[in-house]
Amino acid sequence: MPDASGRLHDMGQMPIGVMYRCDTPPEQLPAYARLAERLGYDELWVVEDCFFGGAVSTAAVAAAATTTLRIGIGILPAAFRNPALAAMELASLARLFPGRILPGFGHGMPDWVRQVGADHPSPLAVLGETVTAVRALLAGETVTVTGRHARLAEVALEFPPEQPPPIATGVRNARSLRLSGRVADGTILAECASPAYVRWARHLIDEGRREAGRTDDHRLTVYVHLDFDEARASARREIAARLVQGGPLSPADAGLTEELAALRAAAPGVTALAAALPEHYLDRFAAAGSAEQCAAAVARLREASADAVVLVPPRDARFAVAQLTLAAETLLPMLRAATA
Repeated sequence: MPDASGRLHDMGQMPIGVMYRCDTPPEQLPAYARLAERLGYDELWVVEDCFFGGAVSTAAVAAAATTTLRIGIGILPAAFRNPALAAMELASLARLFPGRILPGFGHGMPDWVRQVGADHPSPLAVLGETVTAVRALLAGETVTVTGRHARLAEVALEFPPEQPPPIATGVRNARSLRLSGRVADGTILAECASPAYVRWARHLIDEGRREAGRTDDHRLTVYVHLDFDEARASARREIAARLVQGGPLSPADAGLTEELAALRAAAPGVTALAAALPEHYLDRFAAAGSAEQCAAAVARLREASADAVVLVPPRDARFAVAQLTLAAETLLPMLRAATA
């Protein structure tokens, strides 16, 4: 059962998933999904970013290519979709692959949302109304709503799933995290989430849950860069790119502000910053290095209240499969033992 925060304590081993990066060609997905299942990972997460593959069709392919692997969708930009259509798509997936689909909705990247003409003055309203309507439709309810984004008149699915999938939100900031606690069944935290950020996010999610009087499960899924290589070069590049774009991700990491400003001044640009990053950044923002270092990073996330971890492989496909395979042989048994 969940505790007061909605964190799961009877779930057994912590689910360990892997990501199928959106910049990988879709024709490689079936083999990748079968490999992830064969290696013993619990979940495969697909990503919808503009203008790569659509996540619903990608999730369907991944689920059809495997037998037990759970398929996460992280995330569907809420502004792109009518809630009724989104519910229809997810209902089909949930009926075809019962218990295996883990959908997520989010705001989407603002530049991309504007680029396709789907921007809205209140992204928070878009996300909240979409998640609320989709959850109700998947539960078999007849939905009428006139919101700022969602407008449905006595809509009901002809084929609602017997087992509605839990709906998560992929969000970052304080207001959105509180909203997730109020309306969603889980939250997805993007790459470079430090343990401090995970704790901060869980606190805000819990505030939203209390506001809504919710006591059900709320799964916190954390994406983490995997660099199963003692050189940790891939993790350095990923973290540097994120820090160049936006700095530390939350007030929980504000203690790095002065140090990061000095690093940026001394080593401007992604390449220089990657080379200059102190080791503690790699420990804080990634699962990188030896099996022991990677396992320790995942353990810190779990201790910070993560319920599931999704390993994000390096961008270079030549290394991604090799690292996931090596990690399954040595790291995954360590994680299983630590989270049993």
